[in-house]
Amino acid sequence: MSKTKAPRRPRAETPKGFRDYFGGDVVERKAMLDRIAEVYHRYGFDPLETSAVETVEALGKYLPDVDRPNAGVFAWQEENDWLALRYDLTAPLARVAAQHRNDLPSPYRRYAMGPVWRNEKPGPGRFRQFYQCDADTVGSASMAADAEICAMLADALEAVGIARGDYVVRINNRKVLNGVMEVAGILDPSDPEKFAHERGIVLRAIDKLDRLGEAGVRALLGAGRKDESGDFTKGAGLSNEQADVILAFTGARRATGSETTAALRALVSASTIGGEGVDELEAIAALLDTQGYGPDRIVIDPSVVRGLGYYTGPVYEAELTFEITDEKGRPRQFGSVAGGGRYDDLVKRFTGQAVPATGVSIGVDRLLAALAAKGLTGAEAQGPAVVTVMDRDRIGDYLAMAAELRAAGIRAEVYLGNPKNFGNQLKYADRRGAPVAIIQGTDEAARGVVQVKDLILGAKIAAEASLEEWKSQPAQQEVPRPDLVAAVRRILDRT
Repeated sequence: MSKTKAPRRPRAETPKGFRDYFGGDVVERKAMLDRIAEVYHRYGFDPLETSAVETVEALGKYLPDVDRPNAGVFAWQEENDWLALRYDLTAPLARVAAQHRNDLPSPYRRYAMGPVWRNEKPGPGRFRQFYQCDADTVGSASMAADAEICAMLADALEAVGIARGDYVVRINNRKVLNGVMEVAGILDPSDPEKFAHERGIVLRAIDKLDRLGEAGVRALLGAGRKDESGDFTKGAGLSNEQADVILAFTGARRATGSETTAALRALVSASTIGGEGVDELEAIAALLDTQGYGPDRIVIDPSVVRGLGYYTGPVYEAELTFEITDEKGRPRQFGSVAGGGRYDDLVKRFTGQAVPATGVSIGVDRLLAALAAKGLTGAEAQGPAVVTVMDRDRIGDYLAMAAELRAAGIRAEVYLGNPKNFGNQLKYADRRGAPVAIIQGTDEAARGVVQVKDLILGAKIAAEASLEEWKSQPAQQEVPRPDLVAAVRRILDRT
């Protein structure tokens, strides 16, 4: 007689391209986002939270084919609609701005923070779920809105600890690039859809300039490029002469902003749209200069294009300029942590009316990694005070102690494991990073006292037994039960 086969246990593993965030990670992220939110709030921006799920039609960048949406989003069909996890926070904002246009102020200034999802090939440091932190102004065509976003981005980076000189906000304009493409013969103003596929490849290629270098980008502008893994990416199919025009644009940065815009104006002299883009760059530079944001923080850089297809004017990117060491021990700059730009046609998809908009998105995980590289994170988070359990039948008394500490604003918990081995309770407190352990057995309860054990001081005495200044302070003290909160507070104030 055959044995019944046991059911297969599920594998306890994170799906490929995803990861778990534990206590310290979450605390550090929240602290950083709180500092950024303070900057956004000072600039007059209001918070907004949108659904993680949108219709594919509303997202707009990826549309469904016969069976399923194009690669790039996590999507599923529900009745007659395709739904998808949002791939950024900008497309949902466009939907909100259109849906609630009669109730929102105009211009509408909002910031949003949360996870986004992209159905892309994961790799080292590249995840399918990641956090973004956005700020946008919807309803203003003024270049002052773009200048303000760039200034606010610089302030936010400094607020989280990135020193001036360790970052630069780089600005360009997609209209200038459109003018260059017109000169190169891959944009026809009378037929905007013509060469659209080629232009998309060009945009994505230029956006990889810092990673692939000029040779890699030139390959993508031409026939294509094979990466180290052997995967081949088809190129835009441009001729060498056309590629020269595009690369002349990316290399047009000069020593000063005015010299850069002069070089750009010469490149696009035959294009009306290109000239408009240069005018806008000059306007933004002038507005930033009046506020004191000079080239030590914000510069004009033609190599910035941004990969997303909905940008229509100024685009910007925040790059961290300090050096780190890669996995092979080679020095390199940290790179981009934020980007954005003007997207005047995104809301129009819903309303049919032109609604100007501009904004920026900070890559939260990237910025946290940068702070870690600078030694600005990683401080061990303090755990709760742990109330130990000496008598099982007095659990209510221990819960009352924890409640009293919490009411005083002190983080506290009662040990809820097996209380038989007291040593295990203290080991648990150590693993939790607890600064204090509270102990009350039958004898202490009868005398109306409680033992308060300073775990931080105890660890220092154990590690530095010769340090008399620590030895002079008792690591455990007995206090009257009514003085519990005051005793714990004194220890926390000292740490």
